[in-house]
Amino acid sequence: MDFFIPAAMAQEAAPAPQGNPLITLLMFGGLFVFMWLFIIRPQRKRQKEHQELVGALKKGDEVVMTSGMLGRVEKVDDDYVILEVADNMKLKFQKVSVHAVLPKGTIKNI
Repeated sequence: MDFFIPAAMAQEAAPAPQGNPLITLLMFGGLFVFMWLFIIRPQRKRQKEHQELVGALKKGDEVVMTSGMLGRVEKVDDDYVILEVADNMKLKFQKVSVHAVLPKGTIKNI
């Protein structure tokens, strides 16, 4: 059995086949286009819609936070929003944590 090892070591590795660099470039380009269309562009669209939602907040809006808490907007600052979540209970949140604006009267009906 030892006589097979020297023969195997004596063999040289075959050179790797050379690919066409244009095909490689096209594959990377296609991957970038795929990522742009299905990952980057939709994420940017969601970010823009959220910025518009947060920028349009005003007193009296009923909102749901990312934590699931519901409240009515009492005051809007540059980076913070003060919500009334119960009678005489006001909490301060970052504006970016607002998930959605609810239709008027939603909190009262819950």
